[in-house]
Amino acid sequence: MNQNQRFSHVFTAENAKKTVSKLGAILATKKFWVELLIMTLGMFVAAMGVYFFLIPSKLIVGSITGLSLVVSKLLPFISVGTIIFVINAILLILAFLLIGNEFGAKTVYTALILGPMIDFLGTVIPIKESIFAVHVAGQTIANPWFDLLCFVVVLSASQSILFSINASTGGLDIMAKIINKYTGFHLGSAVAIAGGLICCTAFAINDVGLVMIGLIGTWLNGMILRYFMISMNAKTRVYIISKDHEKIRKFVMRKLKRGVTIHEIVGGYTHEKGVQLEVILTNDEFTKLNEFLLHETTHSFVSIDTVSDVYGLWSKKERRNLPEIEEE
Repeated sequence: MNQNQRFSHVFTAENAKKTVSKLGAILATKKFWVELLIMTLGMFVAAMGVYFFLIPSKLIVGSITGLSLVVSKLLPFISVGTIIFVINAILLILAFLLIGNEFGAKTVYTALILGPMIDFLGTVIPIKESIFAVHVAGQTIANPWFDLLCFVVVLSASQSILFSINASTGGLDIMAKIINKYTGFHLGSAVAIAGGLICCTAFAINDVGLVMIGLIGTWLNGMILRYFMISMNAKTRVYIISKDHEKIRKFVMRKLKRGVTIHEIVGGYTHEKGVQLEVILTNDEFTKLNEFLLHETTHSFVSIDTVSDVYGLWSKKERRNLPEIEEE
């Protein structure tokens, strides 16, 4: 082995060792296993929505599967499975390139487990028709609207869970995430836009009625997803006027580990000068603050409102490198 080959071999071995070491460090973290569990549960919810509501109703809602069905009708020499594989492969590559390695890796995992989960449900709980089908005089009457509504609610719940940890169900969600990142549209709106564009391609193979059902389902999916995500990400902004403002400030900063904004105020009736504290908290943190105010302070005037989302130094990730608050 010459010198160049030996150097190349050592360099490759060192790289492999570093990669294995980094992978081991990731696997050893609690965050990895918690997110793995969340992704698995989120995809199981999505699988139930597809198996119990979408498959029996035979609806084409805005999705990669729906787009694949349209393409297969226009290009009958290509199978649906092949089209789904090609589209998903392209979207996964875009996920890595345009969104990031973390999102791409998580989406690969979720995309791989969806099919087996649907097959598992088919083995454990076999069904032949919609659970909302009614049998009248020997005829089966289906109600696709019930299937549609239940599917979009279940799917939206799954999507909101996965989006909250920077993952997705794959396919349409990747398109929505790209739209969200580069245009600033809320993820719920991005899902509706991407799904609506896909639904419109169904005009090439379906009648107007079925396409409209798909468009309505996609619109509902975006609305419900937006509601779920706002509910999950919502924070409470608290305004406190109190003579014990210094005690409250110390409690918030030391115990809750949150920042406080201090406003100097003047009472409109007494013209007395005072201090108003402003702080943004999670629901659990607000409960702790409320208990503190009830037992440790007097004459506090508190008002609250809801904040749909918070960015910047509020999050743990952004505050990780900030200096510790010293005792006074």
